[in-house]
Amino acid sequence: MTKIIIYAGLSLSFSEAKEILNSDDNNEVIYKRPIQRGDLSLAMKENPDIIGIIDGVFHQNSAVGHKEILNAIKNGIEVYGASSMGALRASELDTLGMTGIGYVYNQYASGEVDSDDDVAVMLDSETLEALSEPLINMKYVFTNAVTENIITEDEKDELLQIAKETFYPKRNYAQTLKSSSLDNDKKDKLIDFIRTSPDIKKEDAKKLLYHIKNEL
Repeated sequence: MTKIIIYAGLSLSFSEAKEILNSDDNNEVIYKRPIQRGDLSLAMKENPDIIGIIDGVFHQNSAVGHKEILNAIKNGIEVYGASSMGALRASELDTLGMTGIGYVYNQYASGEVDSDDDVAVMLDSETLEALSEPLINMKYVFTNAVTENIITEDEKDELLQIAKETFYPKRNYAQTLKSSSLDNDKKDKLIDFIRTSPDIKKEDAKKLLYHIKNEL
């Protein structure tokens, strides 16, 4: 029996996650709320074979430490990271045994982004619902909007600058567009594009789960 612990709930809901990776006759999959400092020490007592870190706390409580992750790896546990806190820690520890997966991980690993602010969101502590938009999602969408000739490179830079200067709990598309110099027609086209664009953090979370599933 392979035991798997996944820290998620924000980038991807538990119900959606279980549609991809769930317990069966050969595997026990345990989903836990976003990881924080000390959680891995408790998880080690459950003797997992695999740990997947998707979501974690940044500012509400102390974030999961590098030493905690390295201790798990040292004890023979396979540790994967993607999407949010997992992507950030994987980019810092990928040369030491942690496996990173997806777009957000690659953005950190390549140095394109280097701040935890890029994946930070305000969340409802009860429902784990995101109450703001992560900067990394906005960058992904605006970059694609340039490729689709909806906005120019300069307009993308302006939008991202506005988003960066907005405190993360208040960061969202509506406020960013409202504060921009884009004309109404272009705003309308961009809003339509945003509505049909994938949530890259969610997509990365799914990739991590599919990766683990394929490894079993």
